[in-house]
Amino acid sequence: MVKQKKIIPFLWFNDQAEEAARFYVSIFKNSKVLSINHYPPESPGKEGTVMTVKFELDGEEIVALNGGPHFTLSEAFSFWVKCDTQEEIDYFWEKLSEGGETSECGWLKDKFGFSWQIVPSSIEEWISEEDPERKNRVLKALWQMQKLDLKALEEAYRGR
Repeated sequence: MVKQKKIIPFLWFNDQAEEAARFYVSIFKNSKVLSINHYPPESPGKEGTVMTVKFELDGEEIVALNGGPHFTLSEAFSFWVKCDTQEEIDYFWEKLSEGGETSECGWLKDKFGFSWQIVPSSIEEWISEEDPERKNRVLKALWQMQKLDLKALEEAYRGR
């Protein structure tokens, strides 16, 4: 028996849960739509329309709900996408920001209003650096970028 995940992100959309899930799984490898549930009769949603979509992004389960306009997505919750190369950063930045908007420090909102951070895999090490000069160089460089530049951040870390 496969162990069930205890914690699964649950995203609230007005009426775009299926479209969003299909968009996300088209971008990430090892991703797929797992199930789609529809509103039954006598429920808060319109009978027969998509209620929830369960999907995997790179093996991580997520559920999207068409819950109506009562709540909206915000930057208070985002996904961190850790990338090993500049090519990965460029790929996810381009794909996820298409139809959305970009911001500073590797942040973007996709066309559904969901927030993502596209970051180098080393970012945790760099911002946790015990040497305050190294850490500050990286942060200063990062704070001046929109899409993150892996080479520039590595150079800041190394003091070049």
